[in-house]
Amino acid sequence: MNPLWALVPPLAVIPFILLLGEKRKNWREVSILVAGVALFLINKSIYNDLMAGGTPQSGEIGLLADYTLKLSAEPMGVMFGLLASFLWVVTTVYSIGYMRGHHEINQTRFYTCFAIALAAVMGAAYADNLLTLFVAYEVITISTFPLVTHAGGVDAKKAGRVYLGILMTTSIGFLLPAIVWTATVGSSLDFVPGGVLADSGLSNGAMACLLGLFVFGIAKAGIMPFHRWLPAAMVAPTPVSALLHAVAVVKTGVFSLLKIVTYTFGIDTVVGSGAAQWFLPVAAFTVIVSSIVAFTKDNLKARLAYSTISQLSYIVMAALLATVMSVSGGVLHIVMHAFGKITLFFCAGAILVALHKSEISKLDGIGRRMPITMGAFFIGAVSIIGLPPAGGVWSKLLIAGGSLDTGTIIWASVLMLSTLLNIAYLLPIPLRAFFKPDPSLAPGEKATLQEAPPACLWAIVLTAFTCLLLFVYPQPLTELIGLIQWR
Repeated sequence: MNPLWALVPPLAVIPFILLLGEKRKNWREVSILVAGVALFLINKSIYNDLMAGGTPQSGEIGLLADYTLKLSAEPMGVMFGLLASFLWVVTTVYSIGYMRGHHEINQTRFYTCFAIALAAVMGAAYADNLLTLFVAYEVITISTFPLVTHAGGVDAKKAGRVYLGILMTTSIGFLLPAIVWTATVGSSLDFVPGGVLADSGLSNGAMACLLGLFVFGIAKAGIMPFHRWLPAAMVAPTPVSALLHAVAVVKTGVFSLLKIVTYTFGIDTVVGSGAAQWFLPVAAFTVIVSSIVAFTKDNLKARLAYSTISQLSYIVMAALLATVMSVSGGVLHIVMHAFGKITLFFCAGAILVALHKSEISKLDGIGRRMPITMGAFFIGAVSIIGLPPAGGVWSKLLIAGGSLDTGTIIWASVLMLSTLLNIAYLLPIPLRAFFKPDPSLAPGEKATLQEAPPACLWAIVLTAFTCLLLFVYPQPLTELIGLIQWR
């Protein structure tokens, strides 16, 4: 299966979205679901080819001299492609219930930009070189900008300026120069096992500078101080927040950094040069400070946004630790965090649609009216925290084990402290929903069920169930990670 086919369903469905529009919205949404299922089946076929020992590749499009756009399938990309395509289907189902239940405007534009973003995500997932990754990275930024500004108000426009300003400034000011530098000193821009910079002759100081350009240039990974775009973007509709946090934007950021460390630098080069030691403290700082800030936020989406910043920096730390175990944990955490966080955002949107509540302080007793939603929230929170019986425990253990592989406990201690903070700012939400009295009910009055529309509810149940499934059956993911060629 040529990886180029992964771009076809999201691009091919765009004319149908535009032609069907608002007048035939049922058929419009059916076409999106069909495209989503087709995309997942294509990614599944690529996965089957890879597991059978194949190396699926696309043709090349020449741009400058020997630099081309090319797609190929390797284990990290296949995992990311499967994740994004599966969650596109789930998010579309959720979006149908949310956008209609919340009476959102410009739904055709929303779904169109969503499809473009997913096509770009597929390009990033299967990028065979830095140039292809950069092009996909920029298309994701531009295509998600209208989603962030979807509401069209003053706050949305301001958030859009922050979003576009930070992501474009960092990619052009840091990421692009890093790619040009790599092209001048490396053997190529291709992603190859062991890294193209292994024999570049760069000094340790120069290697650290180049790594720093990549770390800060990929602002989608949410590293401080270039994290402000993420909480600012929370003015967008909840399906967009889910897209940003679990499917497209932030996951592309951390995925790109993992791939660059593994296939551009090489984990041995990162360790041997000591380049990462300059940036591990920055990642650790981001983990702890964003967790503390999350604890102070009463707005549910804002709290989840800062939680995402912290969780992303787990993956950044995993990449910078540059051991087989840590990077494996980082790749696995992309999946575990995606399902946990998308569940939490789906629940936040369901609460807004059903009860019109967005502040945590106003969620007392809602578990009696929304038991399914808040039960799923509890499961998602447990996965994000990294506790059994949810899948998030496995990726956190691998990252912590990778930290111990380096001979120091400080980075593992950062993860443990962050876990305690996660418990402090996430678990009280479902606890107060189930165990505190509902102030809107009179004494003795029984609560009536007020769950979100069925489309929202089915998506929530599916992602929460997957969090549990990944705890008892992570083998397909670990087998895929086991195929990564580290050297």
